[in-house]
Parts: sequence; structure tokens; C-alpha cells
Amino acid sequence: MSVVRKGAPVRAPRLSGASADARSAVSRPELDRIILGDCIASLNALPPASVDLVFADPPYNLQLQGELKRPDESRVDAVDDAWDQFESFAAYDAFTRDWLAAVRRVMKPTATMWVIGSYHNIFRVGTALQDLGFWILNDVIWRKANPMPNFRGRRFTNAHETLIWAAREPGAKGYVFNYETLKGGNEDVQVRSDWLIPLCTGQERLKDADGRKVHPTQKPEALLARILLSASRPGDVVLDPFLGSGTTAAVAKRLRRHFIGLERDPAYADAARRRVDAVEPLPEAALSAPPSAREAPRVAFSVLVERGLVTPGAELTDAKGHVRAVVRADGTIAIVNNQTPTVGSIHRIGALAQGAEACNGWTFWHVEQEGRRHPIDMLRARLRAELNLGGE
Repeated sequence: MSVVRKGAPVRAPRLSGASADARSAVSRPELDRIILGDCIASLNALPPASVDLVFADPPYNLQLQGELKRPDESRVDAVDDAWDQFESFAAYDAFTRDWLAAVRRVMKPTATMWVIGSYHNIFRVGTALQDLGFWILNDVIWRKANPMPNFRGRRFTNAHETLIWAAREPGAKGYVFNYETLKGGNEDVQVRSDWLIPLCTGQERLKDADGRKVHPTQKPEALLARILLSASRPGDVVLDPFLGSGTTAAVAKRLRRHFIGLERDPAYADAARRRVDAVEPLPEAALSAPPSAREAPRVAFSVLVERGLVTPGAELTDAKGHVRAVVRADGTIAIVNNQTPTVGSIHRIGALAQGAEACNGWTFWHVEQEGRRHPIDMLRARLRAELNLGGE
């Protein structure tokens, strides 16, 4: 990993002849590095459409007036750095639009971006996102398990921050969302949009030689890990335009993603470099995941019948055995209503049985084996494994 110090944008190298390798080098940025310099100038030096995921933790523009103190008059170590100070909301909005536009240029069409903020700035950032053509996919609440109390007792405790997850443009397709993997790690329940994660404390918090925080707003690695595991794959390029103490880069390296971190403060960049250099990537076996259901090769129900995994005349039921259908030799199924058989696909008949507009027949219909009901999706997964087509 390298730290690159630069001011003005670096010019792209000239191409010689029709070298495919040279053209590839221009379109692919140098990876696993921390660039020291202004974020917008640094972004403008990166190739267009070259990153897969962006995590941005921009200045919050907290607008603190004087020191923040506890009831005992002790000083609260709050954010009072120059990088978080703007002369007006208009100045902050202009800065926000500029860096968002620069980020959008370097995102691949399938890339997505996460932006985090507090009530001071996240609504202004959200407006700018939409004005620039981004498409919001989710807002996620990071609930802090150990928030700082409101010392004056005049407001509720600020116990959360908001993340916006957005695609580069409306109608975006092909972006990464590891739905099945997330659900499998959450006891087969969909992951919700409120995440309870502690603040960064203890040994994870970077300290200087005097025991002071290296960075006032260091984010917990657990938060970045959930984001990267949700919306990227090993080998993807992750960009952080406000790298700070390097949490994004450290987590990306551990999870075998590539990273590009932009940071204008030399002390923060140096701390981030040392932090990332100490990270060991996890074993590939700990990160590899099967393709999602949408990515797995299509297998028709008729193929299961043809290969004898389900025999014509076999009975399918719902999970509780209340609804029954018979498998036909052509791969359709028939359900008897009022002595009149209705024939169709596993999806159409499943929907009719429930009075619904649509149905995933693979999970609705079950077969009985050894006294237990199993979804027919289990048989499809078995066939994919036998044919070396990849699992669910």
C-alpha cells in the first residue's frame, strides 16, 4: 500500500499505438493507496467509471458555538476542527454538490454509494443527491449502543446517525446487494434498516502518543464491515473520499476488497497508512459466497421431473399440507378445485392457491421425504450441485 502526496491532478499517461493494456491502465485506477490532497482535485484525477462502491463520511457542519461542556464544567472532546466549519449553509451546499458530482463521475453504472451524516447535514446531502440524479435505495439508521448523553438536558440524546444508500442513477440494474448472504447470517431473517452497533471505543480507537484521539469521528469497523459485506464483493474497488483515520481502507483490506482513500490532512493520512499496513486479509474461504438466487443459472421445474428428482404423479403441498397439487409429466402441476383441475406452472398454481397475484413456487411447494416436508427449492439446489451449475 502506498501514500501518494499530490496537489494538482495527475495527467493521464498517453497511449502509444493500439495497446489494449495501455487503454486498460487508463480506465483502471491505481489501487490500494491513500492519496493526500483535496478530495475534489483527487477525484478529478481518477478515471471515470472506475469504482464499485463509495463510502463517504463528509464534514457534518456541526455549527458548534464555543466549547461544549459537561455539567461539571469539564470539556467535551467534540468536533471543532477547521475542516468541519463552513461560513454558511450555502457554502456547505456548494461543497456538497461539488464532491458528489465528482464522485458520481468515477462510479461505474452498477456502483452504489453510502453517505453518513447527522441531523445537521444529512437532509441537505440527501437533497443534493437527488438533484444530481442519484437514486436513493434505502436510508439506514445507525443506532449507537453507547451514545454520548445530552449534557444540558434540553434535547433528546442524539443516539443515531443516518446513512443514505444510493445508486448512481434511477433504474440502475446490476448493483450488488448480497441479500441471501445477509439473511443467512441473520438467522434467515431479512436484515432491517436499523443497525445497533456501538461507537468506536477501546483498542479500536486510534490514539496519539499523548493518549488523545487521532480523529474525533472515527467510525467503528463493524459499521463499515456491514456496509461492505452488504454491497460489494471480494475484489471490488471501494472509494472513500474522506478517509480520515482509515476505517474504510482497513476493513476493505481485511475483507479482500481494493480501496482508494482520499485525505487532505497529513496526520490522518499517516495514521491511516500505519493502520492499514497492520491489517491481515481474511482467508478467501471465509469470504467466498455462492451466487445469489438471481445470479444462479436458471433451472426449470420440468428439468427436475425429467431427471427423476420429482416423479409424475407425486404430490406437492404447501408448508403445512393444506394445499395439494399433482405433478404432471410435462413439468406443470394440477390442483383440483370443485372437481375441475387447474393446470399451470408451479408459480401460477401457487398464486391461485393463495389468491395472490404472484408466488415463488420454489419456496411455496414442498415434497415429503422421510416423513418431513421440504421445499422443492432444495431439489433444485441439489440438481445445480450435480450439474456443477452453482448453488443458491
